[in-house]
Amino acid sequence: MDPALCPDDLAPGDRSLLSRDWSGVSVRRVMDASDPDFDLAYAQLWGEFGEAGGMERRRVIEERLAWDPRRPVHGVALAYELLVIRRAGALAALRDHTAVVRLDERGRPRPGPVVVHLSHALVLPSERGSGLAAWLRALPLAAARRCAAAAGVAKDTPVVLAAEMEPPDPEAIARLRSYERAGFQKVDPAAAPYAQPDFRPAELLATEPPEPLPFCLVLRRVGREGEATMPAAELAAVVESIYAVYGVHVPAVALDPLRAAAAVWTARTPTFRLLPPTA
Repeated sequence: MDPALCPDDLAPGDRSLLSRDWSGVSVRRVMDASDPDFDLAYAQLWGEFGEAGGMERRRVIEERLAWDPRRPVHGVALAYELLVIRRAGALAALRDHTAVVRLDERGRPRPGPVVVHLSHALVLPSERGSGLAAWLRALPLAAARRCAAAAGVAKDTPVVLAAEMEPPDPEAIARLRSYERAGFQKVDPAAAPYAQPDFRPAELLATEPPEPLPFCLVLRRVGREGEATMPAAELAAVVESIYAVYGVHVPAVALDPLRAAAAVWTARTPTFRLLPPTA
């Protein structure tokens, strides 16, 4: 089923956009690599993010589309979505993300939030400034509900939307401001030295040392957007969930050191400060 624009899913700072006319906007979920929208969506995202090393290879996306949260992968339930958004029939935006529920050895949900890893969001130039980006921040909640229902998660389980973003600089500041206005918060990077794994092919990583990329974690803790701190256990669950998404395809040589490092820095303090994304 294709996700719908659900006003209740909008982040607090994005709800003023409900006064605009969204009747011509449609959302379609790409189901598999044979879907007629797959080539279009992948080409657009690769053109925007691929050369900078921020987009996975086509084979990886094809395999993610086949993930079914009713069939866990490496001990986690995963629901990947690649969405094509159109206005009046014309391509307007794209986004992809993965909902994650961590499971115990008996297949039951482990304590902690349902996490949605926000991978890529692209608003076409003709739609920039239209407010459509607000819906790209809200649509992943449908994936969280779908994954949670399949994994048997309690209805009151919290949800965290997690994005990896560059530190504030002239190129990133506009996007960070928009997330800040919406109600997202950044985990204090001085205490949380998070890094994204090296996405280069396994054959290269077998001969060259991995080069992880330092990023900031920018989160929307749904319904708790105003809190100034988060428990270390919750942050550890968020990081573990993101690395679980990568762990299906990223070689252990690139990911295991990051997992080990995260286990150390998430244990150093009982809580982590949450800051404005532009801080």
